[in-house]
Amino acid sequence: MFARDIGIDLGTANVLIHVKGKGIVLNEPSVVALDTNTGRVLAVGEEARKMVGRTPGNIVAMRPLKDGVIADFAVTEAMLKHFIKKLNVSGFLSKPRILICCPTNITSVEQKAIREAAEKSGGKKIYLEEEPKVAAIGAGMDIFQPSGNMVVDIGGGTTDVAVLSMGDIVTASSIKMAGDKFDAEILQYIKKKYKLLIGERTAENIKISIATVFPGSRNESIDIRGRDMVSGLPQTITVYSEEIELALRESIQVIVQAAKSVLERTPPELSADIIDRGVILTGGGALLHGMDQLLAEELKVPVLIAEHPMDCVAIGTGIMLDHMDRLPKKSLA
Repeated sequence: MFARDIGIDLGTANVLIHVKGKGIVLNEPSVVALDTNTGRVLAVGEEARKMVGRTPGNIVAMRPLKDGVIADFAVTEAMLKHFIKKLNVSGFLSKPRILICCPTNITSVEQKAIREAAEKSGGKKIYLEEEPKVAAIGAGMDIFQPSGNMVVDIGGGTTDVAVLSMGDIVTASSIKMAGDKFDAEILQYIKKKYKLLIGERTAENIKISIATVFPGSRNESIDIRGRDMVSGLPQTITVYSEEIELALRESIQVIVQAAKSVLERTPPELSADIIDRGVILTGGGALLHGMDQLLAEELKVPVLIAEHPMDCVAIGTGIMLDHMDRLPKKSLA
């Protein structure tokens, strides 16, 4: 039995794994629960996410990736080992080839860390690819033609904006402003306005349930519970969509500016193609209400949300695994 090639979308918020011939077989949060006394890994993925903010002192539920790069090497390695072992993709005598995606502007040191973590978790040959490129392929774009394609990939830790042509990136920008920062902004807003402390999961729930980034496009409310900073007691309040739009406005503008700066640096011929084809939104942030409307209005080009925005990078790794021979040699380990 031979090992199967696997593609990994090593995200700040979620890890998705695509096994050649099987499709996406794993989609779990990038969270690891550790016992601080012994350093033992207690839970990984969904099981560990349920523990966030709800553990006793000696147990910490942590995210080993921050802003799209490895923040804790040992924990990332343990997490990858756990997921790869769970999939049972290693052969009797062979190890799988692994294709991993990373943000466009990570340093060679950060690249080396990702590569080493993958090697130690059981990979034979490690390939690194840039995230927006893989996301574009996963969204169904034919980036190997001599025409301009633009993708905005809003993940958990980073937002990658890129214009692609002839199978490679022409202009790109990667900023550390994405889903996690939106949660933090909501958390801060509630704390400041209502003097109420809420957890990350509650902030994320607000973002998914009622948030919008396009003024006046959504009018909903949600009841949330937290701890009153004055009395120290639990309290329930109601939050509305327009408040969250205000809370997120500044952060969203950073993404808009990044997209504008990439367009400004794009050769005119490719810019003309983008007007025809539009911009594709991928990543979890693409599901944020009003994101497509806002970008379309600001960039003056059509903006479309990919069919399965959360899975685009993992789907893209699957397509690239089928065309390993077509990959540029620079991505070989």
